[in-house]
Amino acid sequence: MNPPAPGQTGRDETYVPIACIEHERLEFAVLRRQRLRLRFLDQHGNEQSLPVLPVDVATRDGAEWLTYRLESGETGLLRLDRILSVTPA
Repeated sequence: MNPPAPGQTGRDETYVPIACIEHERLEFAVLRRQRLRLRFLDQHGNEQSLPVLPVDVATRDGAEWLTYRLESGETGLLRLDRILSVTPA
């Protein structure tokens, strides 16, 4: 198993669903291949900001997740309720 990606949270936290409109915006960004700047809380509760290319939005393990790719080609996984803001990059 790979180490946690930037923004990945532990599975012991209770997932809090995000607003449907925010979920749809992420899905549309995936479809349009729109680069985004994500501001989020990492697994330690520290605020982070990254420019990313969203790749997929999926539900698993009782939570919703965004898979993204960094400019370096590295991929990451972020639980949607850890996102603080999303803006076009």
